[in-house]
Amino acid sequence: MSVVEKEKNNYKEEKIVTALSKKLNKKVNIQRKKRLWVSIEPKEIVDACSIAYDMGFEHLSTISVTDWIEKNNFEIAYHLWSYKEKMLLTIKARINRENPTISSVTSLWSKNAELCERECHEFYGVIFKGNINLTPLMLEDWDGPPPFRKDFDWRKYVQQEYYNESNPREDNYFEVKK
Repeated sequence: MSVVEKEKNNYKEEKIVTALSKKLNKKVNIQRKKRLWVSIEPKEIVDACSIAYDMGFEHLSTISVTDWIEKNNFEIAYHLWSYKEKMLLTIKARINRENPTISSVTSLWSKNAELCERECHEFYGVIFKGNINLTPLMLEDWDGPPPFRKDFDWRKYVQQEYYNESNPREDNYFEVKK
């Protein structure tokens, strides 16, 4: 890539950052080349995603959840892709772990958002207001707590559900009282 092309790309990036910052009324950060992120309040998620969509971030790549157990919140990250600019925008919002609720973005990305939100609901217990289908994707017969939360004791679960006392090799994985 020539110096002129690099300057052109940097100009485009700065132009998008400036426009997004102005429309969202938030500081948009450049993580690295063609990777932007912004933190917003949970109540702003639909508006922020709508603004990003209108600016060319038309593809919802995924929604991810980070469990900040020590801060008693989840960080929900919406990863949006612009095919035209070949740029990724991540919109982040923090919600309380005790009442993990945020508005759905299915009005913008319908089926794709529905699937991403179902997965986050299934593994973390996040409730997406407005998503009428939060049925399990993979854990159909699961009746335990959301298994990706940091307070889920997976060792205890595996020991209760799958531990085989007659196999001494498994004793190394669990504190077994004999």
